[in-house]
Amino acid sequence: MAKTDERIAEAYHIIAEWGWLNGVHHKQWVLDQVLRTLLGKDGYRTWVEARESFMDARGVYDGWDTGIAP
Repeated sequence: MAKTDERIAEAYHIIAEWGWLNGVHHKQWVLDQVLRTLLGKDGYRTWVEARESFMDARGVYDGWDTGIAP
């Protein structure tokens, strides 16, 4: 299985396992975990930094919310 396929399978597993949880803070954690899985460590860091730079320039951003683990 290719590395990309493994990441997609792991992201699917995270959604299937945890996506049903109630609470925005838990759902945000699921989204964060999926992004970490799909993008990898360096890609995730780059994504967060780019998002923060863009949103700060618009003056409407207070940081990426990693949620709360269940």
